[in-house]
Parts: sequence; C-alpha cells; structure tokens
Amino acid sequence: MAVLSVFNIKKSFGEEDIIENITFEVQKNDKIGLVGINGSGKTTLFKVLSGDYIPDDGTFTLGKDVNLGYMEQHVCRNDTISAFDEVETVFSKLMEMEEKLNRINHQLRKEGHATDELILESTALNDEFIALGGLTYKNRVRSTMIGLGFKEDELNLPVGVLSGGQKGKLQLAKMLLSGANLLLLDEPTNHLDITATEWLEDFLKSYNGSFIVISHDRYFLDAVTNRTFEMSNKHLTPYKGNYSNYLKLREEARLAQQRVYDATQKEIKRIEGIIEQQRRWNQERNYVTIAHKQKSIDRLEATLDKPEDEPDVIDFQFHASQRGGNDVLMVKDLALSFDEKHLFSNVSFDIHRREKIFLIGPNGCGKTSLLKVLLGINKQDEGSYKFGAHIDVGYYDQSQRSLDDSKRVIDEIWDLHPRMVESEVRGALAVFLFKGEDVFKPVSGLSGGERARILLLKLMLAETNFLILDEPTNHLDITSREALEDALKNYDGTLFVVSHDRYLINKLADKVLYLDESGVTEYLGNYDDYIAKREQQVAELPPEPKEERVNEYKLNKERRSEIRKMRTKLRNCEQEIENNELAVEEIEAQLADPEIATDYEKITELSLEHQRLKEEGEELFLKWEELSEWLAENDSED
Repeated sequence: MAVLSVFNIKKSFGEEDIIENITFEVQKNDKIGLVGINGSGKTTLFKVLSGDYIPDDGTFTLGKDVNLGYMEQHVCRNDTISAFDEVETVFSKLMEMEEKLNRINHQLRKEGHATDELILESTALNDEFIALGGLTYKNRVRSTMIGLGFKEDELNLPVGVLSGGQKGKLQLAKMLLSGANLLLLDEPTNHLDITATEWLEDFLKSYNGSFIVISHDRYFLDAVTNRTFEMSNKHLTPYKGNYSNYLKLREEARLAQQRVYDATQKEIKRIEGIIEQQRRWNQERNYVTIAHKQKSIDRLEATLDKPEDEPDVIDFQFHASQRGGNDVLMVKDLALSFDEKHLFSNVSFDIHRREKIFLIGPNGCGKTSLLKVLLGINKQDEGSYKFGAHIDVGYYDQSQRSLDDSKRVIDEIWDLHPRMVESEVRGALAVFLFKGEDVFKPVSGLSGGERARILLLKLMLAETNFLILDEPTNHLDITSREALEDALKNYDGTLFVVSHDRYLINKLADKVLYLDESGVTEYLGNYDDYIAKREQQVAELPPEPKEERVNEYKLNKERRSEIRKMRTKLRNCEQEIENNELAVEEIEAQLADPEIATDYEKITELSLEHQRLKEEGEELFLKWEELSEWLAENDSED
C-alpha cells in the first residue's frame, strides 16, 4: 500500500518549467534519497508535496493515516522561550494533559473535593497520558537535542540568541519528534558535525516510517537510503538501492540507452544508403523499394530515444606553479582561547609534501580557529608553527567573506589577474559555469553554490602548492563535489582540509587528525580507517568493574519492581475505595428504609457501621493520595 502517490506533477514559475511529468510512489518503509544538481527542482517538489506550492498540473495523494512531516513547517515563532521549551511544543497535547492532571490532583487533595467523578476522570486521563508517552516525552526531547549536537548548557538558551545552524537543528528535532510517518528532509545534515550526523543516521535507520531526503552528503545517503530518485532535465527517474548503487545503475542505463541509440542511428544510415543507391538506378521498381525502405526509417525514428544531455558540470584541475620543500608545515604545542573560553592546547603535528591531511572534530572545537592561527589571522596563546621553504598558501574560507560583494563576477577574477585578456577571463569563468551574461552578475546576488565556484576558480588560478581548505564542499551539489574531488585527487601540491564530508575524506585522505580541547590525535588512512581505529580503541578500554554493573542492574531492577508493586497497590486501593463506597450506599439505603427506622437496635448497629466505613473510606483516600504522589514523582523517570 503506497503512503504517497504522485501522478504527472508539473510546476512552473512564469514561463519557466521547473518540474514536469513527475510520477512516483512511496511505499511503507521506503528510505529515498532525492539527488540532482542545484536548481533541478528538488526543493520545488518538496514544497508542492507539503502544500506550500500548488501544482500547475497533476495530483498527489497521501495514504490512509499518513502524517506528513516537512522540516520547514516547524518554525521557531517565539524568540524568548528556551531551546528546550521550543522543541517541547511538539508535545503540546501531552503538556496540556499534564497540566490538567495537576489541576485535578490538586482538587483531589482538597478536603471535600474528592468526588467519584473527579477520581474517575483522573484515572482515565492518567491512563491516556501514559499510553501517549507522557512519562518519557521530556527525556525524548533532551536525548534528541543532545544527539543533534546541543550541549547541556545550551538547552536553556533563549531561541533568539541561537545561531542559524542551531535554529535549523531545533526545526529538525521538532520534526523528528512530531510523530510523522512520512518525512520530507531537505538537507538535514547542514550545520551538523560528524557526531550529530551519525546520530541522525542511526535515528533514520531505525525510523519506523518512510522518508524522502534531499542531500549532497553521499556517505549519509549510502548509510540511510534504499532507493534513489534522480531529478534531471525537469524529470524524475527512480533507481533501486542507495547512492553508490544508483551511480552504477545510472551509468549502466545510460550506456545501454546510448548503445541502442547508436545502433538505431547506424541502421537508419545503412537504409538511407540503400535508398540513395536505388535512386541512382532510377527505375520504377527502385521507387517501390525506396518507399518501403523509407517506411522502415520512419518506424525506427519513431522509436528513437535520444539520451538526455548531461547537465553542465565544472571540470578543472589544481596545479602548483612551483615545487615546495618536503617539510610543508610544522606545528608545536599550539593553544588558543577566546574570551576566557578554552578551545584547544597541545596541538602538534607535521605536514609533508604531497600529503592530504583532513582535520575533523565536533562543532565548536576550534578547527576553523586553528586554520586562522596558521594563516596569521588569529594569534595563538601558546606554541609555534612554521612553514617550510618555498611554500605558498591558497585558502578556501567557508564563510566566503573574501569575495567583494560590490563587484561583478568578471571583475572579481579580472582584478586579481589584470594581465589576462577578457576572453581568457570569460573562458576560465565558463569552466565554472558562468557563461554569457552570467559573468556580469553582481557578486552580492550569487547563491552559496555560485560563490563557492568563484572561490574555487580563484584557487585554481593562484597555482599555490599548499591548499588550506575550510569545508570546501559546503554549498556544492553532488556533481560539483565530484569534480572537486577529482581536481584534489590529481593535485600535485599538499592539502590540509577541514571537512565533515566523509565521502570526500574517504576518497582523498592519507591521514586524519581529530581535534579536541586537549590536542590532536593522528589516524593513518581515510575516514573508514579512522572509524575502525576508534572502535578498536573503545573495545580495548578496560571493562567497567563487574560489581558496579551488577549493582546498577540490580538497583534498576529493584526500582522497576517497586514501581510495579506501587501500581498494583494503587489499583487495589482504588478497588477498595469503590467497594467501600458501595457498602456505604447500601447502609444508607437501609437507614432510609421505614421498617428499619422503627428498630432502635438495628439503627444503632447500622449507624456505627456507617461511621466505621466513612472513617475507613477517608483512610483509603489518604492512602490513594500517597500512592499517586509517589508514582507521579518516581514513575515519570522510568
């Protein structure tokens, strides 16, 4: 049963068609990666499915009981509340139920307000609250936020002081907790460090629902998807498998289509040759053959399916204009703090010629700050660093602040290389997809991806022998990332790269440096080698004392047992209260009986029993209150 059916969706803006004839189905537990170059219509499709855009043609239908979650639907509307409270709003129904339960329990504690109606309402509401996850929702909010990279002391920060990346994490957390069973995820790993991305991967692997995710993170796509949709030339093509499998299938499909196309074209040419020969003979029977052969050509042309043109992609190479020394960079005991906040200390490492070194670590650990120390932008608190002989540095700044927004695209390049003629500048820009009038665009109006391409062009033209790159694949679509990988792989200089792009690290790294506040740890090999080594280190850690684990398990077991006992006592107490009330009603009915009213001894006996039951009922209710309060305080932590 499909959870989403899409048929012939089309969307245009003005005279430009963005997507057309989009048809697909999403089945239960489908994990789909949506890929394509920037501007291919991926986000437009999401906005149609979420209801933000109305399609110009076509329809889509959600399956029964499907709850759609789209990250952009969960916006932060109140800058004054804490980050935790903002995410907690996803559980507003449970919060309202909890508040109502507290009001009812407060009434029940007041003398004379413990009515049967209130007791029944409290019991029913409490059961529903527990069934909907009321005892665990606060812990779920906290664990999700911590998993996405929030620190404990950031949970209570006002939303208004959070960065754009942190607000994006809040939106992602709200969507993941929303209870939706069909998720539309648009670049969910943006602003996440590797640890948080791995947490999200684990979440999505175990997610009991379907999702479509737009991402340029190929490692992430390989980890979480089982189908791939490609957006290209306004159309969508589905493939089985994750991103790596999609690459193979797409190449096979295109080769097969090209072979059929070439074979058909060859056959058409062969028949055209026969027709031309028949015309030269110029006899009546030859014209019959010509007509017959022309029909064959018409049939072949009717079935001719020309492969779609590949989208334009950048294709370039980095080259070092001079050979530097074998010792490229020596770093010794660097330490850095900002505003009394300690970032790192004891940072020591060496980089040698032609090495490709990647620096990783959690957000906020100081990776970019370390690069700026090496570039002379920041001043270290302690330690030293030294570049080798004949080393010239090219720097890619992830903030893209080195671009001059007051210039046009062509001037951003030409002003740095005034000896180039205009045709040379335009030719270089064309390699990076700035063609025709695009070269006269103002830099201030460019997208993040376009600005990234200009920065890469500037690096290519600089021909330095040591590239220091800070998140170079940010803002780039997959095809541009692949072009950058090829250029860096064939680069004849030295690389030092800060990156969260695990696919890039896997392809290029000779060595991985992990940065934290105490320094750097060196791992030979690529990202997978780093993971294997880290897992080995964890496995080699001495086990926790057995006695402590047994005690902890025993304590948890005893606690759960105590909670079960108290729940049983509460149910028994409620049953005793009900039996007591029935007995009181029965005696009151007897006391109202006219025949008994004349029997003094019977009246006395019943009155004493009535008084005893009333006292017993009060004791039972006090017991019920104690049990309820104990469970409210202890069961909510379970």
